[in-house]
Amino acid sequence: MQLSVIILNYNVRYFLELCVLSVQKALETIDAEIIVIDNNSSDESCEMMKQRFSNIKLIENNENSGFPKGNNIGVSQAKGEYVCILNPDTVVAEDTFTKILAFAERQKNLGIVGCKLIDGTGNFLPESKRGVPTPFVAFTKIFGLYKFSNYFGKYYAQHLQENETGKVDILVGAFMIMKRELYLEVGGFDEKCFMYSDDIDLSYMVLQKGKSNYYFHETTVIHYKGESTIKDGTYMKRFQEAMNFFYKKHFNPEASGSVFFSLFMKIGILIFSFIKMFQGKQNARVAPESYVLISDNELVKVKLQTEFKKDVFLAKKGVLNMNYSQNLSKKMAFEFVFDNNYINFKEIIQTMQSKKNKNHTFKILPQTTDFLIGSNSSNDRGEVILISDFKN
Repeated sequence: MQLSVIILNYNVRYFLELCVLSVQKALETIDAEIIVIDNNSSDESCEMMKQRFSNIKLIENNENSGFPKGNNIGVSQAKGEYVCILNPDTVVAEDTFTKILAFAERQKNLGIVGCKLIDGTGNFLPESKRGVPTPFVAFTKIFGLYKFSNYFGKYYAQHLQENETGKVDILVGAFMIMKRELYLEVGGFDEKCFMYSDDIDLSYMVLQKGKSNYYFHETTVIHYKGESTIKDGTYMKRFQEAMNFFYKKHFNPEASGSVFFSLFMKIGILIFSFIKMFQGKQNARVAPESYVLISDNELVKVKLQTEFKKDVFLAKKGVLNMNYSQNLSKKMAFEFVFDNNYINFKEIIQTMQSKKNKNHTFKILPQTTDFLIGSNSSNDRGEVILISDFKN
């Protein structure tokens, strides 16, 4: 078997369903398996898996065992030469695994391969490629210095552009592909890791084996829950715990860099907690003025129009640009709805990237479901809209 896709789930039932649908499509020409591990969800995730994907291996944990342990459990039962660690709030294109596995086979001394990630609005997620977070690099990230110069851009591996494949140090745990033998050789994810450091730790352990990690830009995956850009006190404390764990494990804990980093983090917590006091709540999203349904099904349009009580423009793939320019203004707040019975996942991802705009949002209507799903920013977990009495 060539590939095992490991999906660890916790209370994201609808995102999991969409994710598995996209993975199934992407594995149609590959000798592969999907393993879903559920960390004791309470949202009927397991019931959905048993009813809709009864042929997929489901591991039901009786507790929330955390990200590292949950994935390690999945890999321990995998049979593939390669394993893919995949978040349940992702959508892969039909050719994602084919392209990455072909790339992996061409590399010597292969470590981990990651790919281009976008959020639910079509924007590139910079955490797709990162550098080793030394105290100085972590400091430049926390204080936003990476935005001003490539000299400060090591946290997000700015030596590589978004659309450039190459070697990087650290990859994000939302999407990682590596040989199962290597995963087991380094011991998998460290189950003592804090939040924010498990993928950094695994990537770094692979580097210590003399392997090369790669960012691969030729395929794109949606990651709905991107990295939050709001740095409040809680975030800062968790980030500090993660980095302290990483330094204690891999570097001299008494090194001056760690001392300086702890000082920087304490200052950062105070600064960002102070800023948070004046930020207030985020502005609510402006409701779409209209909807663009990418479909050939007039009945779907009618049902959505009834549900939203607003105009829904029906646009086929070949006339999307014409309808977009004739009926809608780029300044209008409107939402694209992709009928997955009509448009495949690769085309959805490409359209999101080409039509991204601060006034545009995107939702997917997965095959044979009664819900729309998507995310309107990289700061939130996402949105599920249930549509009553509707199965597309």
